[in-house]
Amino acid sequence: MLYEILYPLSKHYTAFNLFRYISFRAIFAALTAFLVCVIVGPAIIRMLLRLKVGEKVWSADPTILAMNRKRENTPTMGGFIMLLAIVIAVFLFGRLDNLYVILGLWTVAAYALIGAADDWRKQKTRRGLRTLTKLWLQVIVTALAVTVMWLELKDRPGLTSFQMPFLKDWVIELGPAYVVLGFVVIVGASNGVNFTDGMDGLAIGGVTMTALTLMVIAYLVGRVDTSRFLHLIYVPGAGELTVFLGAIVGAGLGFLWFNCPPAEIFMGDTGSLSLGAALGFVAFACRQEVALAIAGLMFVADALSVLIQVGSFRIFGRKWLPFAPLSNLWKVRGMEPTKITVRYWIVTALMGALALALLKVR
Repeated sequence: MLYEILYPLSKHYTAFNLFRYISFRAIFAALTAFLVCVIVGPAIIRMLLRLKVGEKVWSADPTILAMNRKRENTPTMGGFIMLLAIVIAVFLFGRLDNLYVILGLWTVAAYALIGAADDWRKQKTRRGLRTLTKLWLQVIVTALAVTVMWLELKDRPGLTSFQMPFLKDWVIELGPAYVVLGFVVIVGASNGVNFTDGMDGLAIGGVTMTALTLMVIAYLVGRVDTSRFLHLIYVPGAGELTVFLGAIVGAGLGFLWFNCPPAEIFMGDTGSLSLGAALGFVAFACRQEVALAIAGLMFVADALSVLIQVGSFRIFGRKWLPFAPLSNLWKVRGMEPTKITVRYWIVTALMGALALALLKVR
C-alpha cells in the first residue's frame, strides 16, 4: 500500500524512491511484523487465558503423555498473532497488484483458518478435526492457489517447468503435472512443520531460518541478471515474495519472543499449518522446490518419519520407530527439549546455507 501511495511522490521528494527497492521494503516488513507481534502478543495471550483456550495434551502412550504434561493449558492458537503481523506488514510494504503476494496471503490466511478450526475442536474433543477432513480442506485451499497460477503461467515458457538440481540445462516441462507438484509441495510443507511443532521454539525457529533462505532465493529468481548468472528459472514478479517472506521472518522472531522456553503461548495448528504452507507456496512459485527440501531438511525428516511409521503399522502391523516424529524420539530417549531445539536450529541454519551454496552448482 505504501508503495502505491509514496513511490509516485519520489518525483518531488527523492527520499520516497526508497520504496522502489524490494530490499528496503522487505526489511521494514520484517521490523513491522516483529513490532506487531511484540505489541499485541501480551493482549492476545491474556485473552486466550480468559477464554481458557489452552493446549490439550492427549496420547495413548503414557510416556508421551507424561513428557508433555507441562504443556497442558498453556495458551494456544498463537498463530493468529503471526497472521495479524504478516497481513499488516505485507499490506503496508508489499505490492498488492502482484499475483504471488495475493496468493501468498490467501494461502497463509486460509491455512490458518483450517488450523484454527482444528485447535478449537481440540478444546472440546482433544483430537481436533479428523485427519481426512483436515487434508481435504488443505487440498481445496491449495487447489485454488495452484489452479490460478497454472492458468496464469501455462503459456509462459519455463514458468511451469522443473529444474533438476546440479544440471543447468536439464529443465523438464511439467504441463498439467505442475498442478500435482503444487499440491505435494504446499500440503507437504504445511504438514511437515505441523509434525515438528512439539517443543518450545522448535518449529518457529526452523520456519524463520528457512524463510530467510527463501528470501534470498526469491530475490535472486525475481531478477533477470542474477537468475541468468546462476542458471535459475527467471520468475517475473517473484521478487515481491521477498517482502512477504520478510514479514514471515519478523513475525517468527516476534512470536519466538513469547514461545522461547518456557513458552508463554503455542502457535498451534493455526500457526504451524499456515507457516508451512507459506514456505511451500513460495518455493513452488519460485520453482525452487528442491532448495526448500534441503533448507527444511528437519521438517522433511519429521514428516517422513511419521509417514513411514503410519505405513509400517498399517502394512506390517508394527512400528518402524519407537516414537515418531524424530524430534519426539530424541525426547523419549532422554535428551533435554532445549538441546533438541537448539540442535534443530543449528542443522536448519547449516542446511539453509547449503541450499544457497548449491544454487551455483549447475
